[in-house]
Amino acid sequence: MFTVSLDNINLNSINEVGGKNASLGTMINHLGPLGINVPKGFAVTVTAFKKFLIHNQLETKIQKLNAQIVKDDITTLQVAGTTIRSLICNATWPEKMSEEIASSYEKLCNYYRTDTLDVAVRSSATCEDLPDASFAGQQESYLNIKGIEAVLVAIKRCFASLYNDRAISYRKSLVLDTANIGISVCVQKMVRSDLGASGVAFSIDTETGFKDIVLINGSYGLGESIVQGTVETDEFITFKPLVKKGFHAIIEKKIGAKNKKLVYSTNTEHTVKEINVALKDQNRFCLSDEQILTLSKWVCAIEDYYTSLYNRWCPVDVEWALDGKTNSIYIVQARPETVHANNSNDTLVSYAINASGNNQKILLSGIAVGDKIGHGNVRILNSMEEYYQIAKKEPFIEGDILVTDMTDPNWEPLMKIASGIITNRGGRTCHAAIVAREMGVPAIVGTKEATGVLTNSMTVTVSCAQGCIGYVYEGIIPFSIEKTNRNDLPEIKTDLMLNVGSPDIAFKVAQLPNAGVGLAREEFIINHYIKAHPLALLKHQTLGDSKLSDALKKLMIGYKNEETFFIEKLSHGIAKIAAAFYPKDVIVRLSDFKTNEYINLLGGQYFESSEENPMIGWRGASRYYSEAYKPAFGLECKAIKCVRETMGLDNVIVMIPFCRTVSELKKVYKTMQTFGLERGKNGLQIYLMAELPSNIIMASEFATYIDGFSIGSNDLTQLILGLDRDSELVSHLYDERSPAVKKAISSLIASAKASGTKIGICGQGPSDHPDFAQFLVQQGIDSISITPDSVLKTIASIATIEKDS
Repeated sequence: MFTVSLDNINLNSINEVGGKNASLGTMINHLGPLGINVPKGFAVTVTAFKKFLIHNQLETKIQKLNAQIVKDDITTLQVAGTTIRSLICNATWPEKMSEEIASSYEKLCNYYRTDTLDVAVRSSATCEDLPDASFAGQQESYLNIKGIEAVLVAIKRCFASLYNDRAISYRKSLVLDTANIGISVCVQKMVRSDLGASGVAFSIDTETGFKDIVLINGSYGLGESIVQGTVETDEFITFKPLVKKGFHAIIEKKIGAKNKKLVYSTNTEHTVKEINVALKDQNRFCLSDEQILTLSKWVCAIEDYYTSLYNRWCPVDVEWALDGKTNSIYIVQARPETVHANNSNDTLVSYAINASGNNQKILLSGIAVGDKIGHGNVRILNSMEEYYQIAKKEPFIEGDILVTDMTDPNWEPLMKIASGIITNRGGRTCHAAIVAREMGVPAIVGTKEATGVLTNSMTVTVSCAQGCIGYVYEGIIPFSIEKTNRNDLPEIKTDLMLNVGSPDIAFKVAQLPNAGVGLAREEFIINHYIKAHPLALLKHQTLGDSKLSDALKKLMIGYKNEETFFIEKLSHGIAKIAAAFYPKDVIVRLSDFKTNEYINLLGGQYFESSEENPMIGWRGASRYYSEAYKPAFGLECKAIKCVRETMGLDNVIVMIPFCRTVSELKKVYKTMQTFGLERGKNGLQIYLMAELPSNIIMASEFATYIDGFSIGSNDLTQLILGLDRDSELVSHLYDERSPAVKKAISSLIASAKASGTKIGICGQGPSDHPDFAQFLVQQGIDSISITPDSVLKTIASIATIEKDS
């Protein structure tokens, strides 16, 4: 049997049809009934491939050529690979085999009621798309193939791609027996994503291994441009546990440039072509919220199926396509994710640039892939073809930093010996990112100008250890690697929570031992993701400032209006942190910008006055109920309501900062109610940030109206000691461990205990001073919230005092 319909294939067929076809057949048969769309098609079997080689007497020739390849030698690899591929492409079809393929193609045409069906012809090797190894992208795919003659040519090219240089190299690195590897080919109905959109989706965060999200990347047109890294994609993240429960749990949306797309071409030799995308389409997301949620549910269903099948957690990597004719989404490929699925979570490994390197010159930045650091000499290459010509005289040395415009699978022999990879183009799911992740090589993609800024032989450090942005430093920067086995950490009774400012690090730091988030600051999200004063967004059209309006319009690309932009951006930032720690408590502090900080936001100069001492001026609670700021505070309330009720992240607790009096607290509550937030409704808890002497003195009175105190030791220290913590003239007097401050904290903890109110701390003190953390434990505090980099030392200090008490 040379061909078999995908309808008649399952995972037991993998030796005959390869990983890709086995997965497609399995989805059609087992997930199709759940409403997951998979295009019809047929497989050309491994038996057909082997008979094809026998018919043309190629087996012995291929084995001899393969034996001539020296591991990690580019020259012998290129010569042998080129010869093998030429032999296959120039071979002839056995008559019965070509007739059976023609018959299967005709049946597929009839099913779709057309004489000449457009199909995708994709390789499906027996060693790819397995739960413990990934050979993704190493064999070829051909799109928009029409007519049996073109199909037969494309199938031969797929056969030949089993011997692409990168595929041979990868198999040799895994010491696989080439003689026992076969290839099947999938011939499948094309989804008209050239008229719609396409992309990839993962049921895991590709950088941190966080298990509970679906990560979707998408752009207009056919999907090859995404893998190749030629387009900046839109990115969407959804939270799996709540998507499954029916919540609108989209926790992040980032719009990409999407300025190019691949579409059908009438040229029979080049069946697809790249064209420009209209500006109006660039400025909107490629998927609607409904489509994002549908796709997320499908990815969850695919993951659940494979997890059940393999009897272990099995995250998946999915390719999807949106048909522009029917507006229907299809899954065109699914395979197990192999980078994080096979990693153990018992060891905490963290990379950090040493303090001595903080002032080192930053040459470039881009999208960080992984969280490692590497250094070496820059090697700029424009193409592998260029390298083949100079390989003998100027070989790529193991440990060099590979710098290029973008990579494709042909680069993999060099990528695996590089100490770092830097590209001009690409995103989180481009080829360079996928392969670097799998190989454990730090990579920075999408720098835009790496090949122009860097020069050959210069020494650089590539750091992916500072979150989602990667940095290229001049010279060799010292860095540290810290490894800790979770099982060696002592158990502590005190709840240890984390201060998390940036949503971009939430998935990573959530893997540290923790009891939730003690402080998530809205200011970070507003400053870095929204960038504009909320009142400027609401009122810029009345200001007569065209430059401001133009700048805001640029910020709001992809959003229907100013209010939607602010609410969605803020809610996504909060939701990303809340999802990372769900269902543990996440305490979100309402905005606490001071006037000298707000004025620096876009348009802030129109709404902020100059204060003699902003530190004790118009900030925190006093803003929320004022007529001047109330509309802006309403946006914050709507964002919180969206996170808790629309997305379902009810682990979010609201904290009110800098609240001077009980009557002021009541005014804030009244204002919050007008915007849909009410203490106790839908389980909403509200904490008070205890950072003023009045909060300590009136603790029992405040306790009547709140669910918890969180000590803000930074402001509390300056106000008790009567100093400006921003002034270097009195900075030597600033110390949270001052007896006056400690006495006030002891008093507050006692008052909280007496009233049965939760009490924690989120100031900087416990992170900097382990002895201060020990003091808090002695006083009986319920929780201590610290910065992520202080977790291990704080656990040790708390364990010591708990053991001795």
